[in-house]
Amino acid sequence: MQERKQVLSGYAVFGWQSTRTSRIPALVMPQPIYFLSPQLPMVILMADESTKPTQPIEPAQPAPQPAPQPAPKTVVIKEKKGWGLGTRILLWLIAIVVIVAVLAFLTISVSVLDQPAGNSFPFTTSYRVSLPDGEPVTIGNSRIIVLTMGNEVDTSVDGSKERLAIGQERLISARYARISALGIPIMDTDFQIVLKYIGPSGTNALFDMRIMTSRQVPEILIRNIIPPGMGAQPI
Repeated sequence: MQERKQVLSGYAVFGWQSTRTSRIPALVMPQPIYFLSPQLPMVILMADESTKPTQPIEPAQPAPQPAPQPAPKTVVIKEKKGWGLGTRILLWLIAIVVIVAVLAFLTISVSVLDQPAGNSFPFTTSYRVSLPDGEPVTIGNSRIIVLTMGNEVDTSVDGSKERLAIGQERLISARYARISALGIPIMDTDFQIVLKYIGPSGTNALFDMRIMTSRQVPEILIRNIIPPGMGAQPI
């Protein structure tokens, strides 16, 4: 109470003193005075985490499932039927080669001349042949006729006669041959024929015939100078 009186008395004195210095009283606004009492403790409230209002816990949501992917489609690329240009050209070439080969084989011919160019015949091809008795046969350009008489045979080559016994041979003069296909000469060679009498066979006379040539000639070409009726068999 004494402190309060002093505050009020001071306040009044201050007001009066101001009025003594001036005839016009001054309006003085009272200033509030604040006192902190030591008996009143400062209370600071701090929010504890445990006192905070708890938020409701939402139930765990299931993880979203990925959207189903469409099944991959198998793309089938259809190839165009038929052959390509390169294949067709190759087939045409093969067909042309085959046709030319067939035509060449069908048109093989042998031209035989009387005079050979040499007298060496290192290559030999042998056949077993049958000559009909009493009928002329042409080998190359040589005309041959045989006539059997028991174990012997009379042979006539281009009008020249000779009698042979079994096992004996007759040498026919050398000739020159030119082999052509499609009208084009492809090979020429000298050749000579040797006949060895084997014996009679019914109405035929059997011979081993050797065809000797000056150069290597395929057997299929040599057959072109042998008549089909002789039944030649390689030996």
